[in-house]
Formats: sequence, C-alpha cells, structure tokens
Amino acid sequence: MWKKKEREGLATASPPQQPLRAGPVDPVFSVKSTAKEVFPVETPKPLPSLRVDIANIGKSVLIKGELSGSEDLYLDGEVEGSIELHGHNLTVGPNGRVRASINAREVVVQGKVDGNLHAERVELKKSAICAGDIVTQYIAVEEGAYFKGGIDIVKDVATPAAKPEGKPESTQAVAAAMAQSPLPDGRK
Repeated sequence: MWKKKEREGLATASPPQQPLRAGPVDPVFSVKSTAKEVFPVETPKPLPSLRVDIANIGKSVLIKGELSGSEDLYLDGEVEGSIELHGHNLTVGPNGRVRASINAREVVVQGKVDGNLHAERVELKKSAICAGDIVTQYIAVEEGAYFKGGIDIVKDVATPAAKPEGKPESTQAVAAAMAQSPLPDGRK
C-alpha cells in the first residue's frame, strides 16, 4: 500500500527543472510541451543595393564652364557657367557658391546661388541665398532663406510655360474671327 502513496506523492511533486533535450521521455516525469512545430526558414535573398552614386565637389574646388553628369551631385565648392543634371539631384552645400544656370530634377540649396534654376522640385534651406528665376513644379522655402527673383510654377517642367509672343489680339478681332468660322457641326 505504501507503494501507491509513494506514486501519488511523486505524481503531485513538480519535476526537476532540466533543459529539454531530445530522446526518450521518462513516463513518470513527462511534461506536456507547449512548443509549436518548427519549420525550416528560407534564407532571405539579399536586397538590391540601395546605395546611390553621388559625386562630390569639395569646398576648395573651382569649376569654370559647363558641368554635366548622369549621377547626383553634392557641390560644396564653386561653379561658374552652367550645370546640367537632367534626371538627377543637385545639392549645393553650405560652402557652395554657384554662379550658373542650373537644370536638374531636384535642387536643394544651402549655400549661395546666382542664376536661374529649372527643376521639378526646389528646396531653399534657411542658410540659402538665391538670386535668380526659378521654374519648378514644387518649391519649399524655409524661414530665414534669402530669395530674390521670380518663381514660375508649372505642371510639367520639361515643357516651358508658353508665353504670348508679340501683341495680343484685341477681343473684338477674336470675336469677329470666331463669328466667321463655322462650328464643327456645320452651324454658324
């Protein structure tokens, strides 16, 4: 009889804390496992490189003439002439001094620019000094930035805004021309 009591005492006693290991399990001290099934995980494929090529022009560099490229440009030096970066970004750093017309996809100005800017997006930071006309779709000017010039907001930067050439016709001449031309459905 005491064997029955001994088994009851063992059944109510908590099993010793041992690390779980694979192998045969002692039926007296069996513990229900709450671990979920483990499936092999496929090794993730490496992501394509997110690195963007950016050319740098240091603050001691002076360029005179036409500057063009097919990558983004960080300019902290001095450029005189023109900058053509179609489809790429230009950042004029805090030490940058540009006396040139600029044509790029995005232009961020932290330094000084004397010349016209033509870009999809232009951002003038608070340390920017910009003198010239800007043609863009989007513009952001931080408080403290200096700007002197004109801003032309256009829907599509690729085609410059159409400006009337010569003298505009008088409204009477336009009305007379419209009255004489037949409408598409044949009415007058």
